[in-house]
Parts: sequence; C-alpha cells; structure tokens
Amino acid sequence: MAGQGLPLHVATLLTGLLECLGFAGVLFGWPSLVFVFKNEDYFKELCGQDAGPIGNATGQADCKAQDERFSLIFTLASFMNNFMTFPTGYIFDRFKTTVARLIAIFFYTTATLIIAFTSAGSAVLLFLAMPMLTIGGILFLITNLQIGNLFGQHRSTVITLYNGAFDSSSAVFLIIKLLYEKGISLRASFIFLSVCSTWHVARTFLLMPRGHIPYPLPPNYSYGLCSGNGTMKEEKETAEHENRELQSKEVVSAKEVSTYTNAFAFTQFGVLCAPWNGLLMDRLKRKYQKEARKTGSSTLAVALCSTVPSLALTSLLCLGFALCASVPVLPLQYLTFILQVISRSFLYGSNAAFLTIAFPSEHFGKLFGLVMALSAVVSLLQFPIFTLIKGPLQNDPFYVNVMFMLAILLTFVHPFLVYRECRTWKETPSAIA
Repeated sequence: MAGQGLPLHVATLLTGLLECLGFAGVLFGWPSLVFVFKNEDYFKELCGQDAGPIGNATGQADCKAQDERFSLIFTLASFMNNFMTFPTGYIFDRFKTTVARLIAIFFYTTATLIIAFTSAGSAVLLFLAMPMLTIGGILFLITNLQIGNLFGQHRSTVITLYNGAFDSSSAVFLIIKLLYEKGISLRASFIFLSVCSTWHVARTFLLMPRGHIPYPLPPNYSYGLCSGNGTMKEEKETAEHENRELQSKEVVSAKEVSTYTNAFAFTQFGVLCAPWNGLLMDRLKRKYQKEARKTGSSTLAVALCSTVPSLALTSLLCLGFALCASVPVLPLQYLTFILQVISRSFLYGSNAAFLTIAFPSEHFGKLFGLVMALSAVVSLLQFPIFTLIKGPLQNDPFYVNVMFMLAILLTFVHPFLVYRECRTWKETPSAIA
C-alpha cells in the first residue's frame, strides 16, 4: 500500500464503498417499498371481500391476499439472490471481473426501469424486477469484496466494512419512501436510480486493468435465521398489532405504522457497526501471529483461531435478536431493529472472513455460488411460514419463534468445532501441511 499506489487503493476502496451503499443490498429495505406500493394500490384487486377492519401499513383495510403477494415477491427475490449466484459465480471465475460487472449493470438497470414504469395494473412485473435487482446487487458485492486484498493486515476490516455497506443500502428504499411522502413519484425515483447505476459502466472499465482478484465471499447458510426481513418481519408486525389491540382496542394509524417503518429503515446502517467485527478479527490475528512465532503453530491455525470469537458473537447477536422479536411489546421493537442490523452485519462479515481463510481462493466464484444456492433452499421457507402464521396458527407466531431460536442455538456448534480444531493444531503443528 505504500508509495504511489496508496491514492489509487484508497480511491478504489471509497468508490466500491459508495457502490455497495447505493445499490448492492437494497432488498433489505423491502418494507419501505411495500409501504409505497400499497399506497399506489398494487395488488389491491386481490382484496375483494377478503378485506377486514384491521388497518395495515397504509391505514387501508387489511388484506391477506395482498400481503401474501408481497411476501411471495420478497421470497422469490431472496431465493434468486442466492440461487443465481452459482451460475454467476462460474461466470465470474471463467470470464473475470469485467464481464461479471457488465451483467450486474444490465440486471440492475433493467430492473429499476421496469419498476419505474409499472403501475397498479402491471404490478405483476415486480415478480421479474425484484429478482433481477437482487441478482445485480449481489454481483456488485462479489466484485467489490476483492478490494480487501489490497489492504494486507486490514483485510478483514475492509471486508466487514463492505458487508456493512451492503447491509446499509436498504436506506435507498427508505429514501424513496420519504421522497414519495414529499410528493416525488415512484417512477421519478426509480428513473433516477437507473441513471445513477450507469456510472458502473465507467467504473467497470476503470477496474479492467486490475483484472480478477480471486476472493471468497460469505456463505448465507444462516441468513434466513436472523436477517429480520420477510418472515421475521411479518411475525414482528403481527406481534406489534396484537400488542396495540390489547392496549387500546384501536386500529393502528397509518402515521404510526409509517413511523415504525421509518425507524426500522433508519437503523439499517450496518456500515457503522460491521467494521468492529473486522477490527476484532484483525487484532486477534496479529495477537495469535506473535504467539505462533514462539510456539511454531501453523499460519492456518492462527488465522482460524482469530475467527472463533467473531463466529460465537454472531450467533449470540442473532439469538438476542430472535428473543426480542418474539416479545409482543411495541417499544421493544426499537431494540429489535438495532440487534437485527448488528447481527446481520456480523453474520456477513464473519462468514466472509471465515470462508477466505478456510478455503482456497482460486475457485471462489463457484464455491460462493454453491453455498448461496444451498441457502436459497432455506429462503424458500419464508413464504410457507408466512402462510402458516396467517392461516393455521391464526396470527400467533409463538411456535415459529421457538423453531427459529432452536435453529440459532445449533449455530453455536460451528465456533465450538473451529475452536476445538484450532487447539488440536496448536498442540500438534505437524498435523497441518
């Protein structure tokens, strides 16, 4: 990093950070966009006689069929976000950075234009646009995480910073919601987003001389357990609504739900907390390296040991989020929002760092794609769980919450096994090549 290369490295870091903040993980802001879609009467024709007296997120009559349609779009987008990473990962390995980024630009720009020109009558196009938007976004993250390799001992910090920016890009849909309430149309907002995304073309060709920097990325195998979007969001809304009914027997006003929707979106700034995870790993790695020089431990053992606290803390944060989300007390949801974004930031960051250490980097695209494709199967559970809560469970998410917490408890096995393996390698350095 020293010398003349430093300004270029810093410029690359900052432009990549801006890119992840503005585009990569906008799907996380889905609740804010749903608020706008409902105000625009998207899928309202499904309601018919199904509408009840309970106010939904826009103060309109509650409509199970409409809510299910939005939940299905989110489930499909989440699935495609993960599943399509396998073929795009192969493309990234085979054709390098430029081709992968051009594909990302095509998907992202096309998706924003489709959303811009949809209306209530053509709302079904959201089933095409949202998956395309997420595929483009995750490809932006994939190509940017390589930048961590430019920063040596601070690599984990940079990786987690980028994952935090990916997490924080949910604010884009919040901004669209706020502009909509200030009188800016949905169409104008997404046309502007389409124009902004074209800057990626210039950046793509600026990155061409750098070529392909192989870099493994985060497995999302536990994303569905603590992401706080989709199913968990629906459970939270149900708990909030029931708590409000018990307290006042009044319908929740549109302004009140809008306030909580904004609060949820405002807390989605993982870029502020994610780097602490990387700093922790980088500091522990330096500490263990000093010990390794004295004991003769292997480099791999040292690197793996530095990930154990991060992996354990991530599971603990996810468990805390699940517990808070299960309590039907409306003011407590502010804490739930905060735990959700911190746990998700740590989840992506710790998984990214672990995968880079535990697996070879030369096949990163295929490896990451395979893991994401497997996690896509888990994401498909979101819609049936939503239907289960709304139907047979009669809006009581208790058993689903218990299931989530039990699943999260199982994730503590991972840091334990890594820790045990590290101790074995420390005691017998010759066990590792």
